Amino acid sequence: MSLNSRDDLRTIYREPRGGAVNKVIHELDEHCVAFLERSPLMVMSTADANGVCDGSPKGGAPGFARVIDPQRLGWADASGNNRLDSFENVVQNPSVALLFLIPGLDETFRINGTAELSTDPELCAQFTLGNTPARVVVVVNVVEAYMHCSKALRRAEVWNADSWPSADEVPDAVCILRDHANIDAPLEDLRDGYEADVVATLTTP
Repeated sequence: MSLNSRDDLRTIYREPRGGAVNKVIHELDEHCVAFLERSPLMVMSTADANGVCDGSPKGGAPGFARVIDPQRLGWADASGNNRLDSFENVVQNPSVALLFLIPGLDETFRINGTAELSTDPELCAQFTLGNTPARVVVVVNVVEAYMHCSKALRRAEVWNADSWPSADEVPDAVCILRDHANIDAPLEDLRDGYEADVVATLTTP
């Protein structure tokens, strides 16, 4: 049997209540500021005009995404591979969901809202990459903001180093890239080129 409606869902799951509902706020207060100041990583979820979804990690020094005012946060777009999956979605459908993480902390912080891509010179000057003004600043207008409980990360033991696989047990990203992209080149050559490209991209706006 498939669950196809809210009523179907509520035959299995009780209605949420208490803190799970009441914790949602609609602007960024001092607690939100403090969390963002310490977060070096988030996942940005977007969808195109047809509802096809995409989740993209975004990272930087802690505080790379920061509060502009109680209704908005922003971050500088860092260099990438120019696929622009998130950005192409945003210009079609501005709805976004953000999930922020702090290393070692099992609770995460969620923001739902709408995004816009700004090239305003004054705003770009506020969000620099190194000493270079941002080319584009992603600005998110907050609709909902709330802490997410620790259960998922605790179950995953994501911050417990004893649970991590050894280096030879994890998938080889370069091997996967070679096979998926059908690249005809020696693996070691690809590995060297991949690492050089990552390092070069990390140091350029």
